[in-house]
Amino acid sequence: MSDPTTADDSSVDDRDAAVADALDMAIGQDESTLDDLVAQLADCEINPLVEQLLETLVETVTDLQDTIDDLEADQERTHDIATTASAASEQNATQLDDIEAQQEETHEVAKSAIAKAQQLEADADQQEDAEQLPAGIEPSSSPLDFFANCRHQKIKTLFVEESNRQNTYRAISVATRWPEFATERTDGSGVFFTKADVEDALLAELGTTPHRQTIARVWDKLQELGGTDLVAKTRQVGRRQDKMEILVMNMDTAERLLDQRYVGLDLLNGSAGKATTGGVTPVVTGKSGASA
Repeated sequence: MSDPTTADDSSVDDRDAAVADALDMAIGQDESTLDDLVAQLADCEINPLVEQLLETLVETVTDLQDTIDDLEADQERTHDIATTASAASEQNATQLDDIEAQQEETHEVAKSAIAKAQQLEADADQQEDAEQLPAGIEPSSSPLDFFANCRHQKIKTLFVEESNRQNTYRAISVATRWPEFATERTDGSGVFFTKADVEDALLAELGTTPHRQTIARVWDKLQELGGTDLVAKTRQVGRRQDKMEILVMNMDTAERLLDQRYVGLDLLNGSAGKATTGGVTPVVTGKSGASA
């Protein structure tokens, strides 16, 4: 008994073949000949609805092909973005590894310095001896040099939060900002502050224009803390200009303010009393102390 489905398919194929013969067309053509098919139909007598249907099919196939092209382009862009993101991720991972390695190295250096400091067994009367510092760390040459090289936050805690001496803290902060606000000598031998420079530095530090009295007090504190490291002089540019007061540091002294030699050594512990009463700071040698 024959398969009715097969028989139906055969009848459809025979019918399609007959139609193709009548229209002088070939069965099994690819999609690229659809336009040719429409052109051939224009010379034949055919129902306009059929012709319109075929034109619609041609337009649909064209739209589908355009959509496929767009999707392929999007896929390529997505692949490029994914490749770039993957490369960036690998680069970030490498940079993170480098940062972690640097942090570990810094941590080890700090631990070594602190360990050396903790080994010191000198009593309070011997604290001014430079030999009490860890190997390779130089003593300070003035109270300003000492405080400028301690941790900034601890200086703020000592002079602002614990003892209400804001102008001392401000003077130290101004001194350490000399690369921004001081004037460098033309021969590179040193730098100097004018009162206008101090005012500008205080404006940056406070966020508001400082009072003239505040400028004067910070100026005095700079001289007091600086000792022989910060020398008061007068300067006159041209005969017609008035002389102005300046505070002068040689370049070696100025650069030493930025060394951060005592960060991590906790040298301020136990020194608050001396700093308050005007005594010599723990590692200042050969200089008289200054009241804060």
